[in-house]
Amino acid sequence: ILIGVRSRVSLRPGKEHRPAGSSGSGNTYMTQEEDWDRDLLLDPAWEKQQRKTFTAWCNSHLRKAGTQIENIEEDFRNGLKLMLLLEVISGERLPKPDKGKMRFHKIANVNKALDFICSKGVKLVSIGAEEIVDGNVKMTLGMIWTIILRFAIQDISVEETSAKEGLLLWCQRKTAPYRNVNVQNFHISWKDGLALCALIHRHRPDLIDYSKLRKDDPIGNLNTAFDVAEKYLDIPKMLDAEDIVNTPKPDEKAIMTYVSCFYHAFAGAEQAETAANRICKVLAVNQENEKLMEEYEKLASELLEWIRRTIPWLENRVAEKTMRAMQQKLEDFRDYRRVHKPPRVQEKCQLEINFNTLQTKLRLSNRPAFMPSEGKMVSDIANAWKGLEQVEKGYEEWLLTEIRRLERLDHLAEKFKQKCNMHESWTAGKEDLLSQKDYESASLMEIRALMRKHEAFESDLAAHQDRVEQIAAIAQELNELDYHDAASVNSRCQAICDQWDNLGTLTQKRRDALERVEKLWETIDQLYLEFAKRAAPFNNWMDGAMEDLQDMFIVHSIEEIQSLITAHDQFKATLPEADKERMATLGIHNEILKIAQTYGIKLSGINPYTNLTSQDITTKWDTVKHLVPLRDQMLQEEVARQQANERLRRQFAAQANIIGPWIQTKMEEISHVSVDIAGSLEDQMNSLKQYEQNIINYKSNIDKLEGDHQLSQESLIFDNKHTNYTMEHIRVGWEQLLTTIARTINEVENQILTRDAKGISQEQLNEFRASFNHFDRKRNGMMDPDDFRACLISMGYDLGEVEFARIMTLVDPNNTGVVTFQAFIDFMTRETAETDTAEQVMASFKILASDKNYITVEELRRELPPEQAEYCITRMTRYVGPDSPVDALDYISFSSALYGESDL
Repeated sequence: ILIGVRSRVSLRPGKEHRPAGSSGSGNTYMTQEEDWDRDLLLDPAWEKQQRKTFTAWCNSHLRKAGTQIENIEEDFRNGLKLMLLLEVISGERLPKPDKGKMRFHKIANVNKALDFICSKGVKLVSIGAEEIVDGNVKMTLGMIWTIILRFAIQDISVEETSAKEGLLLWCQRKTAPYRNVNVQNFHISWKDGLALCALIHRHRPDLIDYSKLRKDDPIGNLNTAFDVAEKYLDIPKMLDAEDIVNTPKPDEKAIMTYVSCFYHAFAGAEQAETAANRICKVLAVNQENEKLMEEYEKLASELLEWIRRTIPWLENRVAEKTMRAMQQKLEDFRDYRRVHKPPRVQEKCQLEINFNTLQTKLRLSNRPAFMPSEGKMVSDIANAWKGLEQVEKGYEEWLLTEIRRLERLDHLAEKFKQKCNMHESWTAGKEDLLSQKDYESASLMEIRALMRKHEAFESDLAAHQDRVEQIAAIAQELNELDYHDAASVNSRCQAICDQWDNLGTLTQKRRDALERVEKLWETIDQLYLEFAKRAAPFNNWMDGAMEDLQDMFIVHSIEEIQSLITAHDQFKATLPEADKERMATLGIHNEILKIAQTYGIKLSGINPYTNLTSQDITTKWDTVKHLVPLRDQMLQEEVARQQANERLRRQFAAQANIIGPWIQTKMEEISHVSVDIAGSLEDQMNSLKQYEQNIINYKSNIDKLEGDHQLSQESLIFDNKHTNYTMEHIRVGWEQLLTTIARTINEVENQILTRDAKGISQEQLNEFRASFNHFDRKRNGMMDPDDFRACLISMGYDLGEVEFARIMTLVDPNNTGVVTFQAFIDFMTRETAETDTAEQVMASFKILASDKNYITVEELRRELPPEQAEYCITRMTRYVGPDSPVDALDYISFSSALYGESDL
């Protein structure tokens, strides 16, 4: 495809003849002789036009040998002038003609001419020497048309088209800018004469003033063209203007013969256009490559900048003080994974695809490989991406750890608060009580009562020691877990510990004071004492039971909640025994009341050994019985929550256990498709596109799994024993699958690009793929050096160590130790296909420069389209040489730079 060329065409003038047996494009026209009889029978006017045209064409060549013909069917009958015509137009010598005048001599000479035509790869259909010798008009004209096709038209080719199409395309290109001209065929398009005048004016504007021509004067236009062509272009008058105008459809063969003379007359002027075409193609490739390089640099910079901005955010491990704030951080991270990162994954994949495509285009155009700016290589981006993912993984783990820690802290803080409230409630007033000196004025009985009461208090005090230790332990754990309000916790814990130490000191002082009493009071009512001794531990047991029944809990599995339920059931099993103890304790009180009633003792209503009353025991027992079913309800609610969590785990696992193997299977299938030699590359591409569409359609399953994963996290589910796949595994696998299918499609696209650009046939490509697959021992799309050497030897390469080392530097420039399929294809296409070279471009510039070693700015602007001309002017260095003009430019160094042989 020609890019930006001003109506220029690439002409490939053929040699004057082809070797015998060659298959030229002219053979495609030999079938026209089969229609010869039909043509003449359909329109006798065509025979007249062909007689005139073919006679003039033959004479244009025979006059070089000093002769001519008058009657085309008579003058070729003896074969002498026919042989002479073939020698003139081919430049070759034919066998000596027979000198006799007998019929068999004439047939022999004509056969020599026909044999020579056949030796040029031309099939003569229904044309025999006898018909020519007998003066058969149709056969004679058919033979001359065959000669014209072979020696005047066959080698005309524009943009790899056939001869007829090439000649028509050349005419269309040359006459495109002219008004009232629309060349679509070789008959009626030429009737008004404007097309012929346009051809002449395009190449020799000095010969015809096209602006003065009129479409309504076809005979005048045709005669003008005929006269000018005969006088100035040495093209004889082969047509008659009146015949062409008056014939509804002029003869196509006559017009083609005449027009081909114009092509050959102007063919020499096409060299400059051919050179300009080659240069424009090369420049267009460079411009496109530079644009791809700029796009790569821009995309790489933007992606690296995004990674640079994102990593510090993910590296920030400053924990929030509240669960709400940390959950917001987790939600921000989910938005990043769902919204912000996926487009960047696609950008990274597209960047790699663009880079591979660019390198393929550079290799195919024989250009040096693209080296991105420092720090922007694909490997640099991959490393930066790897660093991002490592930080990202650590950030998510840190978030979940912090949320667990805050959850634990909130639980401990609430537990600490409850225990402190209960303890402070118990210690309220105890210091004042211990500081009293009531024993100083008490009676003996009262002293004894105070002593017993103090012993009961000491027993109670010892029972509370465990709670104080629990409070201190919880405070210590809150400090170790870095609780945000540790200061107030520590302050409250310290106050409780200080108070507890003071209570111990006061208790000891009071005991010492009571023991100083010399006389021990007589035994007081054992029932009061027994009540006090039994009531105190039972009351403490009930306090502990109430505390346990109201204790907060946090679990993460059904097993854990079942353990709490089991413990609760064990506690409920002790209730009958506790009830017996309650009844026994209350029985003591009832016995006191009975004795007092029996013996008329007036009771003060206060047990001197304890502050506990039977009502206290009854009230607390009722509280315990009320808390038991509440605890049952809490545990069952937690069972329901854990069962729901388990359903979430199983739901997630059921999908993950399908999606994970599906992704792995697709990865394996894609790797098999990429090396499968069955079918064409287009078939392989279609197969990969179907895989890609299936993968895209599968995205809804990933999204659903993401939704289940989010539900699990919101329910604080952090483990799942039903699957080995985590959401992170699925995400990474999914991203790898998307990247792999995109890369594989790009590899096949590059193979198609390679095949089409290098002219490699599908059969050759299949052969290359079959050879590669045979030596791909591990079936992983790569060959190690030994297998690659064996593959080359199997394909006919005679390899020495030095040559093999050179080839390895081409196919494995990064010294990875393996040869990929793409590298193998690139090498084989370089070995089998032709590419444009710096020398070809220099030769093209030399034509435009009229064989000078430099080219001027004016010449560039005259010969090239504006965009390509300015591209060269801005990049070419000034040519320094004797007698060179000021605007002389060095096209030789510029051509070398295009192919990386020097700096541009």
